[in-house]
Amino acid sequence: MFEGSVIKLESLTKLYGSHRGVTDLNLDVRFGEVFGYLGPNGAGKTTTIRLLFDLIRPTKGRAEVLGLDSHSDSREIRRRTGYLPGDLTLYENLTGSELIRHFSALRKGISPIILKHLTDRFECNLSQPIRSLSHGNKQKLGLVQAFMHEPELVVLDEPTSGLDPLVQNEFYLLLDESKSQGKTVFLSSHILPEVERVCDRVGVIRDGKLVALEEITALKQRAVHRLEIRFAHSISPDLFEMLDGVQSLSVEGPVLRCNVIGTLDSLIKTAAQFEVVDIISQEPNLEEIFLDFYSEGHVNVA
Repeated sequence: MFEGSVIKLESLTKLYGSHRGVTDLNLDVRFGEVFGYLGPNGAGKTTTIRLLFDLIRPTKGRAEVLGLDSHSDSREIRRRTGYLPGDLTLYENLTGSELIRHFSALRKGISPIILKHLTDRFECNLSQPIRSLSHGNKQKLGLVQAFMHEPELVVLDEPTSGLDPLVQNEFYLLLDESKSQGKTVFLSSHILPEVERVCDRVGVIRDGKLVALEEITALKQRAVHRLEIRFAHSISPDLFEMLDGVQSLSVEGPVLRCNVIGTLDSLIKTAAQFEVVDIISQEPNLEEIFLDFYSEGHVNVA
C-alpha cells in the first residue's frame, strides 16, 4: 500500500476563460488520514476533485494521486481509488442489484462478502429500478460502489447528502473502519458537525484559493457559538463582560445573549452561580466561520 503523500497539489490552477475555478493550490494529504476539504458552495471543491481524476485538465500546475500523475496515470489512479461525485448520476433503468453487478464486472475481483456487507449495512434497495428510488437511496448505492473494491484512497464529494441520521452514523463508522485499516479519505463537505466528527485535518477553500490548512482541533477553537441564557431573575452583565472569548454581549432582564469563541467553560461556570432556566446554543455554519476567521489577515496555510 502506498504510504507517501496520497494527494499532492503543486500550484494547481483551473481557469474557465476569464472565470476562476481554482488558483495556485498547494496541498499534501497524508497517508491514513481523513482529510476534510471545506468551503461554501461554489468555492472550488468539486473543481479540485475533477482535476484529481483527470475529468478536467488544469490550466497550470499539477496533481499527484498515490504518487501518480493525475493525467498520464489517470487509469491506474481510478483503479486504486473510490469516488462518490457530488452530482451522482446512475443508470436509471437498472435495478440496484443490476447496477452493483455492472460495477463489480468493471472493477473485477470484488469480494461478494464485502459487497453484501456494504449493501446490508446501508440497507440498500436492490430490487427496484433506480429511477424510482429517493435521493437518499441512490446515495447509498453510490457509497457502496465507492467502497466495494477496498480502495487505498476514497474521494467523497458531499457524501451524506440525502442520508437519514441512522445511515449517516453507519457511514461515519465505515470511515472510522477505513482509517483503522490504513486507508485515506478525502472528504468534501460544507457541514461543520460532520467534519468535526470524522476528520483529522481540514483545508478551507474560498473563492478558489486555499485559505487555511490545520488540525481539526484548531478549527473547533475558531468556531463561534451563539448563546442565549435565560435566568430565573434579572442579572447584571458585569460578571460576563470580561470573560475570555465572550463577544457581542447583551443583557435584557433575565436574558443574556452573546457570542463565544472557543471553549464555553468560563461562561458556563459563571452562569452556574445563578439559577439558569434555559440555554439555547446555535452552532455556527461554515459560512459564518469563513466570515469571522478567514478574512484577510486570518489566513493560516501551514
